[in-house]
Amino acid sequence: MRLPDLFRIAALVFTAVTFIVIGDTAGKLLTEGGAAPLFVAWSRFALGALILLPFSGISRAELRFFACWPVLLRAVVIAGAISCILTALKTEPMANVFGAFFVGPVVAFVLAVIILGERPSAGRCALMALGFLGVMLVVKPGFGFTPGMGFALASGGLYGGFLVLTRSVARRFRPRFLLISQLLTGTALLTPAGLSAQMPQFSAGILLLILLSALGSAAGNYLLVVANRRAEASLIAPLVYTQLISAACLGGLVFGDWPDEVSLAGLALIAFSGFAALAIRQPSAAAGQKTA
Repeated sequence: MRLPDLFRIAALVFTAVTFIVIGDTAGKLLTEGGAAPLFVAWSRFALGALILLPFSGISRAELRFFACWPVLLRAVVIAGAISCILTALKTEPMANVFGAFFVGPVVAFVLAVIILGERPSAGRCALMALGFLGVMLVVKPGFGFTPGMGFALASGGLYGGFLVLTRSVARRFRPRFLLISQLLTGTALLTPAGLSAQMPQFSAGILLLILLSALGSAAGNYLLVVANRRAEASLIAPLVYTQLISAACLGGLVFGDWPDEVSLAGLALIAFSGFAALAIRQPSAAAGQKTA
């Protein structure tokens, strides 16, 4: 894979995670406005499925794949991850939530090695550690372990599993099928709890936030499937750290929570680790081509 292609993957992943952060920002605004996290999670899946089903191109022959265990497990895992992070965002600052959430790329990195048999270089392992150090600078451990942070950690762990499951099925199924399968399965799982949970006072602004929450999450996850068709999960994992950059910017713009100097240093480390992973990928790819 050529270096320009690798940077296109980086841009694709950053775009994907930024869409996800936009969806979660809308979700936080909804929960602060009185909506229960499970209602927000359910509305995100249900509305996304309703809007995207006509464009999914799903065929009758593909219906049986909904019961394929990796596809089904992937949908269950992402439904749990989104429900957990929305629960965390209701009570915790966005920067702290995403800091704890970023146990996810580490989980994905390790699982890709153990389950998928990927063999990242020592340099990429070091860069993953450097990115995690950047996260620690942003989070500043010592914030205390609250129930909200517990949900954030759980969300990150589930999301790490989701990234690896996505990698395992990305080349077997169409991206649009994988997206609609997670939306429909998530809707079915969350409907009982979502409809019985506390709902917001509906208005044009609330409906716009619900729409933004659903479409931001759907667009981001679709682009992540596309990225996983083009690169290894252990390469995607450090790039997902760039989500924290989007979270810091939106947290400042929307909630007035701008990062301080130490946090900015952490963000710089995160960005460096992600893009340096692409740089060291190029020599190894070129060596592989010569060996072949």
